[in-house]
Amino acid sequence: MKAIIVTEQTAGTAGMKLVDRPEPQASINDVVVQVHASGFVPTELAWPSTWTDRLERDRTPSIPGHELAGVVTSLGYGTTGVSVGQRVFGLADWYRDGTLAEYVAIEARNLAPLPGDVDFTVGASLPVSGLTAWQGLFLHGRLQAGQSVLAHGAAGAVGSMVTQLAREAGAHVIGSGRAADRQRVLDFGAKEFVDLDNDALEDVGKVDLVFDVIGGDIQKRSAGLIRAGGTLVTIVGPPEARPSDGLALDFVVEADRAQLNEIVQRVRDGRLRTNIGNVSTFDKAVAALNPTGRRKGNTIIRVRP
Repeated sequence: MKAIIVTEQTAGTAGMKLVDRPEPQASINDVVVQVHASGFVPTELAWPSTWTDRLERDRTPSIPGHELAGVVTSLGYGTTGVSVGQRVFGLADWYRDGTLAEYVAIEARNLAPLPGDVDFTVGASLPVSGLTAWQGLFLHGRLQAGQSVLAHGAAGAVGSMVTQLAREAGAHVIGSGRAADRQRVLDFGAKEFVDLDNDALEDVGKVDLVFDVIGGDIQKRSAGLIRAGGTLVTIVGPPEARPSDGLALDFVVEADRAQLNEIVQRVRDGRLRTNIGNVSTFDKAVAALNPTGRRKGNTIIRVRP
């Protein structure tokens, strides 16, 4: 099969190569999925799991990409909950070969059914950004209707999902970004916009929840905006700052079939819009994953035409 591999961490995405690899086999509780579309998170090439297994042994050359939408082609021993020929989408394990390939072996529990009226490209754009937003807001942030949320990077893949899901849950959403992002952020449902280059972040006032995708100075200043009992949720590593009377926590997104079902149903209902910035064919994937300009939204690779 064709697959994209990486072998040198220092090379980053420039070290990606499209090569021939053996097709994977389904282990116990696995399925093999013929990948139709794959998503890629640029930061994953900095994650230890891309380069080593859980025992910290080198596992290169490795196949990156962890979001997928495709069709189940075979089942491993003991696998339940999915069937051969079923359309699925989901989130692959961080420590295993990923989805920038024609086929991937993945635990069945990491997949959810992809309805027939949802395109594979859309399905592949949902797992990381959708689950990250869902888990950060509702599982870790415990968001309630009527609360206020400051969503950083609200025009990005994760931030746009945070904005939409928080708005739907009845929260007052303040989105941040660059000046050029203003209308896009408001279109995703934010009630207010903060230009991080020109506006005073502190003018936002007190909020119940900060969803941080930036870190550094922005995170430290945001911690001071959280009202008593509020929460700072970050996905960029252990918090560097904590609210004076609240919680600060980081998390790593996990696959969850029930949450994926909730997310894709919202897409079908028109309550949730995807944020796909670029779609590329597989033969042009390496170039697409090495953009010369700023990334806008998800980059999705159409593995099958």
